[in-house]
Amino acid sequence: MSSTDIFTRLSATLAARKGADPTTSYTAKLFAKGPDAILKKIGEESAELIMASKDGKAEEIVFEAADVVFHVLTLLAFHGLSVADVRKELERREGVSGIEEKQSRAAKLLNPGKGNHHD
Repeated sequence: MSSTDIFTRLSATLAARKGADPTTSYTAKLFAKGPDAILKKIGEESAELIMASKDGKAEEIVFEAADVVFHVLTLLAFHGLSVADVRKELERREGVSGIEEKQSRAAKLLNPGKGNHHD
């Protein structure tokens, strides 16, 4: 087994499924249906995770959380992104107050071009 983590391996596998036969691969079938099908699965799996959490059954919570993560990684792969991109963003946010980080995003939305000029 490779020394890379499961998220990295899964991201690579999902990216490889983009060209696979939809009749032989669940992921290839999702890719063939397009982003709406993937988003629908994320919504369904998220609802199932919410219900599992309300029931308070740890095993079901973990199972449903894995389904959500799988489908989010599938969406990332559909867009040519991977867990490495998410990891990079989380590393950027590490040590930054959640309140501060949200305020910086709000400021960027209000001033979309500000600070991006290279004079």
